[in-house]
Amino acid sequence: MSFNTFGKLFRFTTWGESHGPAIGCIIDGCPPLIQVKEQDIQKELDKRKPGQSKFTTQRKESDKVQILSGVFEGKTTGTPISLIIYNEDMRSKDYKNIKDKFRPGHADFTYFKKYGIRDYRGGGRSSARETAARVAAGAIAKKVLQKKLGKKFRISAAVTQLGILGCDTTKWNDKIIYKNPFFCPDNSMLKTWEKYLLSIRKAGSSCGAIIEVRAKGIPTGLGAPIYSKLDADIASAMMSINAVKGVNIGSGMNSAQLSGEENSDEISLNKKKLKFNSNNAGGILGGISSGQEIIVSFAVKPTSSILKSRKTINKFGKNTSISVRGRHDPCVGIRAVPIGEAMLSCVLLDHYLMNKAQCN
Repeated sequence: MSFNTFGKLFRFTTWGESHGPAIGCIIDGCPPLIQVKEQDIQKELDKRKPGQSKFTTQRKESDKVQILSGVFEGKTTGTPISLIIYNEDMRSKDYKNIKDKFRPGHADFTYFKKYGIRDYRGGGRSSARETAARVAAGAIAKKVLQKKLGKKFRISAAVTQLGILGCDTTKWNDKIIYKNPFFCPDNSMLKTWEKYLLSIRKAGSSCGAIIEVRAKGIPTGLGAPIYSKLDADIASAMMSINAVKGVNIGSGMNSAQLSGEENSDEISLNKKKLKFNSNNAGGILGGISSGQEIIVSFAVKPTSSILKSRKTINKFGKNTSISVRGRHDPCVGIRAVPIGEAMLSCVLLDHYLMNKAQCN
């Protein structure tokens, strides 16, 4: 029971390891007659692939996706969609000198204790390499949502905090997010972030990040009041991403510091048009979408593989130390932007289909 499947009606199962021959996913529950090309999926995969800047791992993967089933004459058939991405640039030898050691902050220790075996080559299933398959599934979900919801639907994500340095989200600019190596929405912070991350890398350390995902054009009524709340499923989706340690919906944790009148999103009606004066709820009330923009943010911890020596134990129960060499992101959170976008797309489509099934 390893639970490699996510979703209820729109479901995807990922498979493969970081240093295996390939990774991929099988998508079930996708509606038929959705126009899908490999280029549509590739466009999303290119956003997260490694080796695109000096601020990410230098592992070179083209992440070229191939559709094996479920699409005929450019349209989905309603049958399972199988996608495969072949691994190209594995350096398993980089991990041989630490194969018996548990990297602090990694899943090495818990995987070994649970299963009695672990793939030490890049972390196996616990590697962020697995997330490429999620992005592929998210690309399909996004195509369906675009058809069902029309031009009003729009989803975007960005890094809003890099380590200790935040940015001004009121300057959010979708047009620059994928044109800078930090996926930053605030153009004024690029040089500051560059200097900061270069110093982190030079020190042989790493830093965390906060990613914010926004979705517009979402209809009212998605989600259920109790055990399948829309925000609960979104939080589950984001927490399932490697290295994520916290999730906020709307004001999230900060709402504890607000008064009742500050936190309440006042509602008014003007010429039969509904208006919310604020959006502390992040577009979700009582587990159900309100029609407002859905806003979710999540925190990614610092990359655990660092050059600085740390104390640990090995699989024989002996004290030792470890310094991780090889190719690693100084901030793994940077490449989590398209992953968060993909996971939110999958949850929204899943709930859209469930809402249609119950309420038509």
